[in-house]
Amino acid sequence: MLPADATEELPGDRVTRAPAVARRQPRTARTESVRVVSDESWNPTTGCTKISPGCAHCWAERMARRLQGIGQPRYARGFAVTTHEDLLDKPLHWVKPRHVYVSFMGDLFHDDVPDEFIARVFDVMVRSPRHRFHLLTKRPERLARMGPRLPWPVNVWAGVTLEDAEHLWRADLLRETGAALRYLVLEPLLGPVDALDLREIGWVVLGGESGPGARPLKADWVRSVRDQCIAAGVPFYFKQWGGVRRKETGRELDGRLWTESPAEAGQLAFEDLGTTG
Repeated sequence: MLPADATEELPGDRVTRAPAVARRQPRTARTESVRVVSDESWNPTTGCTKISPGCAHCWAERMARRLQGIGQPRYARGFAVTTHEDLLDKPLHWVKPRHVYVSFMGDLFHDDVPDEFIARVFDVMVRSPRHRFHLLTKRPERLARMGPRLPWPVNVWAGVTLEDAEHLWRADLLRETGAALRYLVLEPLLGPVDALDLREIGWVVLGGESGPGARPLKADWVRSVRDQCIAAGVPFYFKQWGGVRRKETGRELDGRLWTESPAEAGQLAFEDLGTTG
């Protein structure tokens, strides 16, 4: 699942703009000027279950319960893991290139999603080379196990979320995949991560928890990760301090924005839309 400020999915499962992790980033030495028209969510699966401390205040679960409460049919089962056959081919009908966030209202690699369905999701991504797909999971064990049987076109990026040093092993399993780019999302970051192995990692996104019950993010934790990224030459994106009123806390770190983004040969890259950093 993606971090805590993803925009809500509208009734009828119309595709919405995706989270700020990939919006309006500046062109750096690592970026190219290929324009991606918009960001989209694509939820062929929805629902998840909690497996680690970062899941405690899951924004997607809150959103699913809310949508269930207003009668949105795709969430009739609340946050129970559900596959949506009718949404599988949706990216094939988008003509213009897009950033596509896959199952951000769940986890594609949850144990309750059949192997066959995951393979069909990958088939759609293979047949949609004009889009860039972002996969994000807290279950890299299954990702690594299935990885050798899955196609990995250059337009598919794979990431894992990890919230503290106890879950660094997720990055190790991510490295076993054939993804064109592998990235880490440290959100919500709940403790220091001072020994981050960034080998074969192409991007790091970090953010604090937001919403009800948000746990605090310490500046030294953020600086440590930023400095490790700088030393390793890995793009670093600081998304937010978070908190109950995240718009008030903002996302500046030491007087500036950190909005670096990756670009690999043959892939789409973020367009400079005016953000300073």
